Amino acid sequence: MALIDVVVFEMNKSYYALDISLVREIVEVMEITPIPRMPPYIAGILNLRGEVTKIINLNILLNIPEKNGEESKKIMILTSEESGGPKQGIIVDNVRSVIQIDESKIDNMSSAFKSDLYIKGIIKEKSDTEKGDDRLIIWLDLVKILEELNIE
Repeated sequence: MALIDVVVFEMNKSYYALDISLVREIVEVMEITPIPRMPPYIAGILNLRGEVTKIINLNILLNIPEKNGEESKKIMILTSEESGGPKQGIIVDNVRSVIQIDESKIDNMSSAFKSDLYIKGIIKEKSDTEKGDDRLIIWLDLVKILEELNIE
């Protein structure tokens, strides 16, 4: 029974997760400079402590409607080894927590479904509400997304 560390974040009122090893740090949204003629999912670049960092809008990339307002948006800066070299980050609506998940709490979907949607699995987490409904967290395969789109 292995435990997996993931960072849980929110996009348009739904929950998603990434392997914690992919995330170097989480920062507040700051001024992003748009780059002409880039695909729509590239929000632009920013200067993060002297390093030019490319910012990806995950909502646009994954075709998830964006939540209005930027009051709680965060940028997750990816580790350079895992993201393929250059400094990059992804914009998300909010970062919720870092959790350890028991593999038995992960629903591994069929391989055809996973590959089309860049999903490693669905994490079922007990809700804190009185209803007791499980919260579903979509565990994204960000490495595969970046590789297939050749985002560098």
